[in-house]
Amino acid sequence: MRLTALLKSAGIPQGLADPEITSLCYDSRKAEKGCLFFALPGKNNDGTAFAAQAAEKGAAAVVAEKSIDQSDCPLVIVSDARKAMADIASAFHSHPSLSLKTVGITGTNGKTTTAFLAKHLLDAAFMRCGLVGTVKYIVGDNEVPAPHTTPESTDLQSLMGAMIDSGSRAVAMEVSSHALVQERVRGIEFDAAVFTNLTQDHLDYHGSMDAYYEAKALLFESLAQQKNKKARAIINADDRFGQKLIDQFSKKIKILTIGRGVHADYRATSIRYDLNGTTFALEARGKSYLVRLPLIGLFNVYNAMGAIAAATACGVELRNSIAAIASAPQVPGRLERVPAKRHFQVFVDYAHTDDALRNVLRTLKELKPTRLITVFGCGGDRDRSKRPLMAAAAEELSDWVIMTSDNPRSENPESILKEMQAGLRGKSHEIIPDRASAIHHAIQLTEAGDIILIAGKGHEKYQEFSDRRVAFDDVAIASRAITEKKGGDTRNG
Repeated sequence: MRLTALLKSAGIPQGLADPEITSLCYDSRKAEKGCLFFALPGKNNDGTAFAAQAAEKGAAAVVAEKSIDQSDCPLVIVSDARKAMADIASAFHSHPSLSLKTVGITGTNGKTTTAFLAKHLLDAAFMRCGLVGTVKYIVGDNEVPAPHTTPESTDLQSLMGAMIDSGSRAVAMEVSSHALVQERVRGIEFDAAVFTNLTQDHLDYHGSMDAYYEAKALLFESLAQQKNKKARAIINADDRFGQKLIDQFSKKIKILTIGRGVHADYRATSIRYDLNGTTFALEARGKSYLVRLPLIGLFNVYNAMGAIAAATACGVELRNSIAAIASAPQVPGRLERVPAKRHFQVFVDYAHTDDALRNVLRTLKELKPTRLITVFGCGGDRDRSKRPLMAAAAEELSDWVIMTSDNPRSENPESILKEMQAGLRGKSHEIIPDRASAIHHAIQLTEAGDIILIAGKGHEKYQEFSDRRVAFDDVAIASRAITEKKGGDTRNG
């Protein structure tokens, strides 16, 4: 596509030289002949410093927010490089969201599970559905590792274009607060946008809960600006920030509510769950339906309602979604049961906020374990204020707590553990910094009827330290420990 035509399609008309643009790039290390390079501003690195390098590699033109020195490469000056990149990426890939039933899910907890469930329901309705999220990206029959929950706009638009090429008719994507602030989903028109909940997280990035909320609200503000689709906002009315969204946007966009209150458009009642899953009555559209969900817990009831409402907004018959959700897959690292032919149970979950940890622990306590043992850590280089809160939640709801490392990153693991300890009041805990040792120790402690929760890393297959990233899989480590456990199901003293 010629540069001037591309800019015009993106609403950025400028009189320039008119080279052929064959690809889009924001990383100068990946620049190639014919690419359009975006010199993005950043806290640590300024993309304008790498424009000359991109030009040397053959970039056909550069987009930047200020005049810069580079070779004879044409320069497009814009007021906001990230917005321009998103608009151009959408135009370059022929606005793929207009050809896909597009579901976006935002919130602190539940995004991944809701996205997996929405994909499952759309697949069951013969709308081959792609997936973009924390665990992985799915394009057709191919699975791609996910470096970010929501990728940069150029990568996201490319993924969606590839989904169309693979025969997909829909996409379910997690939309992170970082992505919203950084304009990564700009140019995407949604059929449904789901808000799960909002609890403390990412304050190292946003600074305050008010700013965190405003970041999430950007998704719903964008729905009101859509030109081609009349989106449905699906909001958890039982969450106080969800109610705030309802109050803020009820006159701007069509809102469907989920919850347990009598006024919810999708209302769950008569909730029951055991080790095999959850059943509940769903009241919607003037009728009541029995829902059988092969996932455990109240929080998964909300996730399921969000996915069902999203699928309905995409044209799937409600009754068909309710039938299909009975065969929903296990979501990796989301209250994932580790296979064990023992009289105790081990679960792995991604819970990395105090609210998520409380929800999971309350669910497991409802299963009436003899003892509930929790193994967890807190990530380095992330919101430090939640560390004592997570420890307090674990202590309150567990019979025994083993605190260990998560992903220390550049921080000292011992320092992280010390900050976690500040949230403890009693003595029913141990500290074992090495995560593998902590998991093995917990499983050696188990007796018949016990449940172990290994929290924090979930689906991740690695552990990050200051100088290295090593292979690490909570499920694999736990499976090995179960196999090696001595003394049957009695405590090995």
